[in-house]
Amino acid sequence: MRVIPFLICALITVALVIVFNTKYLLPAPLAKLVAPQSGFWQNADATDKNYSEDLHFPALKGKATVYFDDRLVPHVFAAEESDAYFIQGYLHAKFRLWQMDFQVRAAAGRLSELVGEVALDHDREFRRLGMVYAAEQSLRQMEADAIIKSSCDAYTAGANAFISSLTEATLPLEYKLMGFKPEPWSNFKTALFLKYMSYDLASNERDFEMTNAKLFFSKEDFDLLYPAIQDSLDPIIPKGTAFAAPGITAQKPADADSLYFASPINIQKANIPDPANGSNNWAVSGSKTVSGAPILCNDPHLGLNLPSLWYEMQLSTPQFNAYGASFPGSPSVIIGFNDSVAFGFTNGGRDVRDYYEIKFKDETRTSYWFNNEWKQTAFRFEQIRISGKPDMIDTVAYTVFGPVMFDKNYSGKKNNGNRSFAVKWKAHDPSNELLIFNKLNHAKNYADYQDAVVNLHTPGQNVIFASKSGDIAIRTQGEWPAKWKGQGDFVMPGGDSSYMWKGMIPDSETPFQYNPERGFVSSANQRPVDSTYPYYLGREYPTPRGVIINRMLADTNKFSPDRMKQMQTDNYNIFAEWARPLLLRNIDASALSTQEQRYVELLSKWDLRNDPSSVGATVFVCIWKRLRPAIFDDEYAKAPQPIMQPYESTMLESLLRDSAWKFVDNISTPQRETLAELCMLAVREAAKELSTAEQEGRLDWGKFKDTRVTHLARLMPFSSLHLPIGGGDHIINAAKETHGPSWRMIVSLTQNTEAYGIYPGGQSGNPGSPFYNNFVNDWALGKYYELWMMKEEEAADKRVKWKMTFANN
Repeated sequence: MRVIPFLICALITVALVIVFNTKYLLPAPLAKLVAPQSGFWQNADATDKNYSEDLHFPALKGKATVYFDDRLVPHVFAAEESDAYFIQGYLHAKFRLWQMDFQVRAAAGRLSELVGEVALDHDREFRRLGMVYAAEQSLRQMEADAIIKSSCDAYTAGANAFISSLTEATLPLEYKLMGFKPEPWSNFKTALFLKYMSYDLASNERDFEMTNAKLFFSKEDFDLLYPAIQDSLDPIIPKGTAFAAPGITAQKPADADSLYFASPINIQKANIPDPANGSNNWAVSGSKTVSGAPILCNDPHLGLNLPSLWYEMQLSTPQFNAYGASFPGSPSVIIGFNDSVAFGFTNGGRDVRDYYEIKFKDETRTSYWFNNEWKQTAFRFEQIRISGKPDMIDTVAYTVFGPVMFDKNYSGKKNNGNRSFAVKWKAHDPSNELLIFNKLNHAKNYADYQDAVVNLHTPGQNVIFASKSGDIAIRTQGEWPAKWKGQGDFVMPGGDSSYMWKGMIPDSETPFQYNPERGFVSSANQRPVDSTYPYYLGREYPTPRGVIINRMLADTNKFSPDRMKQMQTDNYNIFAEWARPLLLRNIDASALSTQEQRYVELLSKWDLRNDPSSVGATVFVCIWKRLRPAIFDDEYAKAPQPIMQPYESTMLESLLRDSAWKFVDNISTPQRETLAELCMLAVREAAKELSTAEQEGRLDWGKFKDTRVTHLARLMPFSSLHLPIGGGDHIINAAKETHGPSWRMIVSLTQNTEAYGIYPGGQSGNPGSPFYNNFVNDWALGKYYELWMMKEEEAADKRVKWKMTFANN
């Protein structure tokens, strides 16, 4: 039956109310939206909709068949590889067109033309970062590779074949709601989408805030607050591993410690990637599994959105047969497996974006001082269309470092005066982002994996691998600048070349492991190596998830896919294991009220698991989150500009070493405060929030955390809210409010591959489809689906529900 019309009508009515009141969206003309022949109800899919079709496109080289299973996952069988990519582009557009379109418009800094002036800061920042410029550089490299150009050309042709078939009635709902229409797809848009992912995953820099911190704190205090290596580190490459002497040595300028801390910087970016962007992956050898075959697991932690970032599919040709999660907007399977190997990624976390202060000759900015002479500036004129307003031309200066992102004309959300800062971003350099995925899709063994990973330039990733021949491996791969200690942590002077990157770390010296004796490899975004590695890797790396993952992997030799499911969804809080004893030692329950005592008792009896029904987890989080401001707010209140806050792991380790740590004292008062006083204050303040939560019936951790999967345009009626899921910060199941495991995958490389996976979404991007968000609740409950690597001779299998044929005549 068709989805009940009045429910859809009610949904759209609520959506319209939001549209009229949101700062992000503007309404489509109401008459078009409710028109009976082309309005929103044309987007309501029947629950028994038939997806079978016979399609004909001259661009195809031969015949192909797509079998859709009962979850609407397509299994594509094509005699020609280019036809498989054509079909992938067609299916991505058919089921996710608005998402593809909206994401690349955001990446290009084009949201103002849809939603008006409210998006202008977003657009200017992305233009000034050089997103389009970076995509142009990569496109040239991608199209210089015949194989990648062929795959992109076919993918683009497939996407456009679907786009050209659309009518006013069949436009995706969001186009009708927001009042715009799709544009043709292009290879450039694929490059732009991949560059946006690089931005999302390779923007691990806080140069302005760190520069301000360096100015504000003494050297001794700065080193205490921002250590390069934390005590708890359990690196990707085990401690004690011997590393070769560096093949390239970065020379630190003699004046580096004195020149570039002249004055604080007042810049607040409009766009800040989620610092929680991370992931888990691990692989165990056959010696640690019940089956005797390796098992590979991966769960990238990204923003939880509808439609999902991922689209599940199988691509089968005579050249390769790959299954897994693909990106709508790009050819190939990104995280997945084929008949021989499995592969996955976690974020490498290295800083590949640095800022340089530029001195212009005069107000015209036509020349700037560099290497003892005035060097001519290049300009790029960015035309920004603004809905309901005249176009804006933003003139962006380009230097030897890169574009001037912040200057007197634009300083984000703050007034920076007359200072100018250029950005050097590795993603500006030409690169072929698709080549690694193409090669991994075709890989048959460890040698093929090695050949594939060296093609990854940015975003840097921890690339994990396992094969049916028994091999496991991990490599921290990317084009990493060889930096001297501290380079890139702070804004640097742009007056000469001495502060520029001098070269890249050779691929042969990037950290890797291959069939280690301990029988497993893993990563969780932690620093990949200990202090003996000869290159500087920066300061910002989370540690707790890596510790608990390695503990669990070392604990047993009887892993199975079911055991891996339990591990991926495990809610044990190792950070609380470290922090709770500190809190309890410094809390005097006898001095608390009856209600406060009850909360402390709940904390003391908590099993350290952030399960959805846990109350102890809520108590811990409410107390702990008040301790950091109690310790640091007095210092930060005196800082003239925003400064970087230390990682909470750093704070905890410092307090465990010395409960009288100097930052415990409040410098704004004459007396000397103790950790016990601050812990008691944290309990009393937390008790107020806990009491309110208890009265509202949301003291359980799942209700208190309130995880949601939000529509990309923040249309709440098209979102999945109030999900019953545990997990959180520092936990393997890293499900936070709007961020978490975006694709869980487990692959056992037995003779007949056994694989499981799930993502928080659905195959369709249409809110009116029963396949829009039908995976979400199962994902929240920790369930998995079998990932069926179909053979074409299984076409009569009961799991096959629909069939789509493609032909060139």
